[in-house]
Amino acid sequence: MEWIDHVILLSSGLIVLSILVGLVSTRFGAPLLLVFLILGMLAGEDGPGGIQFSNFYVAYTVGSLALAIILFDGGLRTERKDFRDVLAPAATLSSVGVVITAAITGLAAKWFMGIGWIEGLLVGAIVASTDAAAVFFLLSVRGVRLRGRLRATLEVEAGLNDPMAVFLTITFLTILQTGAASPLDTAQTLMTHAIVQLLGGVVFGVLGGSLLLAIVNRLTLSVGLYPVLAVAGGLFVFAAAQTFGASGFLAVYLAGYVFGRRRHKATQVIERFTDGMAWLAQIAMFLILGLLITPSKLLPMLAASIGIAAVLILVARPVAGFLCLWPYKYSTREIGFISWVGLRGAVPIYLGTIPILAGIPGSQEWFSVVYMVVITSLVVQGWTIGLAGRWLHVVLPPRPAAPPRVDIDLPHDIGKDMLAYTVQPGSLAMRRSMARLPLPDEVALVSIIRDGEIRNASELEHLAPGDDVLLLTTQEHVALLDRVFGTKDGARDTAVDLLGEFVFASDTPTGAVAAMYDVKVPANQRGVPLGQFMETHLLTRPSAGKRLRLGAIELIVAETRKDRITRVAIELEPMEGSIRRFDPALIWMRSVLWLPLETRLIRLLPKVPKPVWWRR
Repeated sequence: MEWIDHVILLSSGLIVLSILVGLVSTRFGAPLLLVFLILGMLAGEDGPGGIQFSNFYVAYTVGSLALAIILFDGGLRTERKDFRDVLAPAATLSSVGVVITAAITGLAAKWFMGIGWIEGLLVGAIVASTDAAAVFFLLSVRGVRLRGRLRATLEVEAGLNDPMAVFLTITFLTILQTGAASPLDTAQTLMTHAIVQLLGGVVFGVLGGSLLLAIVNRLTLSVGLYPVLAVAGGLFVFAAAQTFGASGFLAVYLAGYVFGRRRHKATQVIERFTDGMAWLAQIAMFLILGLLITPSKLLPMLAASIGIAAVLILVARPVAGFLCLWPYKYSTREIGFISWVGLRGAVPIYLGTIPILAGIPGSQEWFSVVYMVVITSLVVQGWTIGLAGRWLHVVLPPRPAAPPRVDIDLPHDIGKDMLAYTVQPGSLAMRRSMARLPLPDEVALVSIIRDGEIRNASELEHLAPGDDVLLLTTQEHVALLDRVFGTKDGARDTAVDLLGEFVFASDTPTGAVAAMYDVKVPANQRGVPLGQFMETHLLTRPSAGKRLRLGAIELIVAETRKDRITRVAIELEPMEGSIRRFDPALIWMRSVLWLPLETRLIRLLPKVPKPVWWRR
């Protein structure tokens, strides 16, 4: 039994080493997943580790479990609004886009590798999907903040596109094994298989997530058992869907999404546990996949691999991105960035093991090519995400580090969480009096602890560094509270820092915002939506970054669609010399004097075309 101890020693040592090396490598901008893969190769038979590992069955099993955990965690963290807003374009990109990418890359594989049409399309299908793990982790670990719907599109697409890649891979593999039937029979088989995979995955995911939510909320367990039950339930949904021929990957992602969109017991404990499990799954999967590779076997396929990777990155993914996203009015810059962040990771390597397990001739060479394509994607695309975002002007400056915060779980039927913040020096909470703290109506300040004593908010005029503030709030306001109680970063990039302090939907009443920040607006403008208010008073075509001074604050256009403002940001402490379109007095005069006259003129001259600025 001594070999079992050696396995535990080696596996735990590799995981610890991966974490430590990853901490150092991220300081140099190296993609963390690339580090895990390289460590796996170095531990293999051609590296200093000398570990002999070639069990593709173990790699396939570990990969299935790891991807299921990662997708469950990704679904758990997907915001409902983001999912709803980008579902159509993300679904198109994850289905039609995968097919287009597989077709173009398959042609390149046939030409560079000198293989048949079906073999080439099989290789194209294996590398066609973006990797959920790579996208989730690179965007979060690298701290890339994206404008508008970009981040949501990338994450939802990554969570949804694995089923299509698996479907195409199994389809072309079946054709290789059984021989091609007539085109009509093949089309019917493909359509039937696709419907079963996708619809079955949706049914298993939605029902499984709802059932898991009901079970967690009904049972009374030890706190430590809730996250175990949640992850086990997610894996059960994955395996059940796979057993019945549906897409387990789609099912487990949707199960996590459904489970995470409603309040449940032990919310904080479950999210922390799944986050840790996702990290462990990521590390273990990449290490094992790295162990499968023998670097000496990669050299003969190096030229073909680089050629295929170049076509995939520079041609196939951009073409698929443009054809799928252009109908949804994505800008050229947005499409360019989404195309560049089409990262390949563990999923293509995992799918590359399937032809080997099926005993297809030449599959070992295909696996080497797939591995090199993934390495190239992680090096070229993963290393340049921030650079590409800045060049395309789609990224925002990183937020300041979150302040010290303790999350206290309350019973799920209350609908709110208890948060305890430690006030930081220089934070907005310190610079404002207690009466002017920008706290939404849904946030209740419970108590303040200063020097070990509980103080009432009415007793204090200002907060002090080190005060502990206890708040009752909903989850949607946590990001805002982090900004209030954290240290504000003084560095600003005027080219891309568009979002100010807080962001509001364009349909928020102007009067509600004015009351929250103690600024005055005319009575006839209080009920006007904030976006309409800005469009009226800017007098120019609205675009991201346009600013409108309103008393002590500035309104900033954060996002527009079809020349209409969709999101408005608030800058609480405008910088000296920042853009100021109008003085409050001018806004008042225009609201009280000019708008009523403008309305009468419009009624008198209904057929006269209005100028661009004459919007209301």
